[in-house]
Amino acid sequence: MTTPIIILVLLTLPLALAFLIAKFNGSELTVRKYACWGLGVAFIFFSIGHAVKAEGMVHMLPSWVPYRLLIIYATGVLELVVGIALFIPKFQNSAAKSAIVIFVVFFPANIYAALNATGLGGHLWGASYLLIRTPLQLLLIAWAYFLCIKNSDASGPVDIEHSSKDFNG
Repeated sequence: MTTPIIILVLLTLPLALAFLIAKFNGSELTVRKYACWGLGVAFIFFSIGHAVKAEGMVHMLPSWVPYRLLIIYATGVLELVVGIALFIPKFQNSAAKSAIVIFVVFFPANIYAALNATGLGGHLWGASYLLIRTPLQLLLIAWAYFLCIKNSDASGPVDIEHSSKDFNG
């Protein structure tokens, strides 16, 4: 059950390191940039999983689905493309939107695998795995939306020393 922990570390590490460096240097932090990088690292990790654990992932799809191995490899390539695009400012917004679509579209495979105790890792725990996987999916979607998409026009640096607003007028 270490995969969700690895995903959370990969997701948050670039932003956490950037925050610490900015705090130490007294510089500004570009939250969106490093949040997208974290999501990109996570997607590259997902892609690697599709290549390395392809046979196990095949069992996450119902047997009536044709070309299951090809689907696993193709979705791995798709995740790699999205992961790389999340590092390129010009593509970050559309890549983050694509990430959300992927999380939603791929989730039924996780439900199937958990309910049938097939596939890899936590899926073998059966339906209880969904108690971990579902909040993780929601967190990844929220991360993509709130940190990578929302207010993408205001994606400039955030002054971490003076980021609170004065509401006294």
